[in-house]
Amino acid sequence: MRSVRMGGLTVSEQGLGCMGMSEWYGRADWDESIATIRRALDLGVTLLDTADVYGAGHNEVLVGRGIAGRRDEVQLATKFGIDRSGGDDARTVRGERGYVKRSCESSLLRLGVEHIDLYYLHRPPQTAQIEETVGAMAELVAEGKVRHLGLSEVDGDLLRRACAVHPIAAVQSEYSLWTRDPETTVIGAMRELGVGLVAYSPLGRGFLTGMVDPASLDDKDFRGRNPRFAGEAGRANRAIAEAVGAVADAKGVSAAQVALAWVHAQAQRLAVPLVTIPGTKRVRWLEQNVAALDVVLDAQELARLDPLADRVVGNRY
Repeated sequence: MRSVRMGGLTVSEQGLGCMGMSEWYGRADWDESIATIRRALDLGVTLLDTADVYGAGHNEVLVGRGIAGRRDEVQLATKFGIDRSGGDDARTVRGERGYVKRSCESSLLRLGVEHIDLYYLHRPPQTAQIEETVGAMAELVAEGKVRHLGLSEVDGDLLRRACAVHPIAAVQSEYSLWTRDPETTVIGAMRELGVGLVAYSPLGRGFLTGMVDPASLDDKDFRGRNPRFAGEAGRANRAIAEAVGAVADAKGVSAAQVALAWVHAQAQRLAVPLVTIPGTKRVRWLEQNVAALDVVLDAQELARLDPLADRVVGNRY
């Protein structure tokens, strides 16, 4: 497993997104999820990604149990800010100082740890200016409860304002063969400020694997209602998954491995430290994802894959 340095934080080149172990991606399986986390550590995956909003705290408890006895092998990342207490139709992204401090204390308790290695603001705050929010996060660093700070889904202007308050190690954004928005919204500022990119949903929420049938998703899987999966858009986007599959078949690897290899191949072009956090709750898919780090795409394969984002139909959410 190769390592990537983001600011003062060194992590594995591929991490593990844990959200689906608790919510939004079908039914949960506690035992299999714990086994997946522990297998990830065995394979050298050190960056585990969770958030207080995933399963209303369930995911942080699960991750905490998964790393029990192995804390020193992990760079633990969690997020705060999305307040669902009024229901999912009335979510608020909070960033006021008191809320930040209380959120961190609650996450530390659920995770069962003394510090968080990478603490993210989950989305740009609606209840405070970014300077207040990052200022409170900086207090957590000074108190020893947090080691490094991150932001998620911000643009270049917000990143610059945040960095004026405290160094930011990483920006987490959706980035894949069919979602390349960060290239125009934030990468320039990240390069300027020396901030790393943590790419979530690098498999297009599984669509790029060619193995997800939107019609078969159960009522606990939000992808059945996602604009890129559902209806005419889903049928149109199938051509994108087929194109990835064609490259994979010719190369003798899986479509998931091609999609991940494409993201990792962008690090040199973007000139920023880059880490992926594909999510899975199954050991078999974890092992396949980690093996993608050995897949190298040649210039011809990259040329076939690069235009696919221009063909996507539907919004991300």
